[in-house]
Formats: sequence, structure tokens, C-alpha cells
Amino acid sequence: MPVTAFAPPARSAPADAARVMICDDSAVIRRAIAGILEADPAIQVVARVNNGQAALDAIVLQPVDVVVLDIEMPVMDGLTALPLLLKAAPGVSVIMASTLTTRGADVAMRAIRLGAADTIPKPSAADMQDGRFAAELLARVKGLARLRRSAKAPAAPLRSPAARAPAGSGGQALAPPPRQAPLLLAIGSSTGGPNALFALIKSLNASIKVPIVLTQHMPPTFTAILADHIDKLGVLPCAEAKHGDPLRPGHITLAQGDRHLLVRRGPGGMTAELSDAPPENFCRPAVDPMLRSAVAAVDGRVLVVMLTGMGSDGMLGTKAVVAAGGAAIAQDEATSVVWGMPGAIAKAGLAHAILPLPEIGARVLKMLDHRAGVGVR
Repeated sequence: MPVTAFAPPARSAPADAARVMICDDSAVIRRAIAGILEADPAIQVVARVNNGQAALDAIVLQPVDVVVLDIEMPVMDGLTALPLLLKAAPGVSVIMASTLTTRGADVAMRAIRLGAADTIPKPSAADMQDGRFAAELLARVKGLARLRRSAKAPAAPLRSPAARAPAGSGGQALAPPPRQAPLLLAIGSSTGGPNALFALIKSLNASIKVPIVLTQHMPPTFTAILADHIDKLGVLPCAEAKHGDPLRPGHITLAQGDRHLLVRRGPGGMTAELSDAPPENFCRPAVDPMLRSAVAAVDGRVLVVMLTGMGSDGMLGTKAVVAAGGAAIAQDEATSVVWGMPGAIAKAGLAHAILPLPEIGARVLKMLDHRAGVGVR
């Protein structure tokens, strides 16, 4: 029988609190997730349900900003419920909670391509103890609720031209133009990354003539599935990195989960190297080692694209890129689920441009076009 528990507030929540529904057939998981969310005063859990049909019944009764949605459930599973929830509550953000299995990862990636906002692996007992799952979940929920509220808010009036910051700066100081055209495109992303990656890659095209390396913070099972789904977009070929693979122009090489992706230059060109070196910034794979190795491989001729993500991974690597004459583009705060990684390079003055996600692809293509020259803003 469907379980729908509307959650009376245990405390007085602020008017702008993120309103969350938890949909999972496990009472233990529902209780654990609710405990994490309700510990944050900026979040209010308004409903707990045990299947997709119950979620549909509940979402029409009161406003919800974010749904944490299980995949495998009786009565109606998460993938079936997803489009119905998006139709019943336009603008709601759905986070798919998936198991660390090949099927779970595949369904989660399919869900993102169908409109889910993000995915998060279900926690193990160790994850619950060390706080990693809680930090990731809270960042996703608050970030997605902020994006939803921003989308609903009326547009702010334009300031006078004299008062405006440089185009694409987001009010931050911009790094100097690159000294030479890039020979490598390096992308970093984390929280909210899969959705941003799909959007970015769909805005690119086969005119790209340099290799592309990509590090997304993800567990091992998920990275192979992510590579497959990027490849299926049909824009640029994508594969999970294998040790010694050549880095080919116009091809995306994705870091394996739990292994750093390094770029090496040899007699035959650039190749991928996988490293079991310790995590950096609490991450493996991490963006920083990828960027440091890229600087050495192509003498700094790297274009960095830093997408949404927690923390500051990639900031020091980007500093090395810019110091060597390369360039970086940061996703802006308004379109990022979490403005951690892109915010870190923007605040450090390392970004050549700070742009909304829909504008990044066009800028990448322009900067990679050797005919356009360098120093393009």
C-alpha cells in the first residue's frame, strides 16, 4: 500500500526554505535522508513517500522544489515516475538516488538525459559515518532549490552601461588572454556535473580539432556509464580512459572512477596515463593532477572549462595553466548547482571568461578556432 507521510515542520522553517520530497521504498533510507536534510535550517522535508505513484499523488497537494527519487520501487519505479513528476510540477528538480551498480548508474544517466537534475549514489554505512554523503546531498538540494527560485524570480532591471562589469566577468577580475591557441581542451566538473556536461557537449560540434580530457568526480561504476551516454549524444566520440590510450583530436577521454587521469606526451603524440596516486582535494579522480600533467604535455597550451562542483579542485591546476600561457572558462554562479570549483578559479582571477552554461560551448569553439587567433574575449 502506498505510504505518503506529510512532514509537519519540527521547527519553524524560513519562508525561502527548500521544500523537499523523499521518495524511496526503504523506510530506513527515507529516515536517514530526512535526518540529514532536516538538520539544515534552510531545508524543509514536506513529504516522504515509498513509490512513484505516491510521489505523484503528493506533489499535486503542495509545492515541492526538489524530489530525491529512488529508482527501484514497487507500484511505480523512479524512471517511470520521472516524466510524470516533471509534468505535474513544472520546474521541480529531481535528484535520482541510485545504487552503485551498472544498472543503477545506467538508469541514473538515462534519467538525467530525460530531465532529472542530478544523481547521487545511495550511501553505504561508511558514507553515512564520514559525512561525505550528507555534504553532497545538502549541496545538491540547496543548489537546485536556489536555481529553481532564481528561475521563478522576475528579472532584475539592467544597470546602466557605465556600471556594468566586463561581459562574461560576473563582476570578477578576468585573467589575461592566452598567448597561443590551445592544443588541448580540459574539462572539470563535480556536483551537478553530468547535466552540465550533457548541455555543454551538445553545444559543441565536430569542428574541434584538439583532444579533450574530462574529469568528473564519480565512483568507478558511474564513469564508464557516463562515457557511454556522452558518446550516445552523437556530438563527439567519448570513452573512459585506458592506460596508454592515444588522445585523439575531437575525442573525449573521461577519467576512470578512483584513478587520476594524466596527460603524457610521447613521440607519437599525447596519451592517457592512469594513476593510483593518493586523492587530491579528497577526490580521485581529481582535476588538479590532470591539469598539471596537461601543462607539461603541451607547454601550457590548454583551455580549461570548469563546470559546477563542490570544493576547489582544479584551482591550483588552472593557476599552472594560466601561468604557462593557457586560458580558462568558468561556469557562472547563476547556472551552477554549486559554485565551488568554477567559483574558486573566478575568485582567484584565473578565468578568461565567466559565463552562463548555455554560452560556454560557443566561446569554447571560438577559442579553439585557430583562424580566430588568440586573445578572443
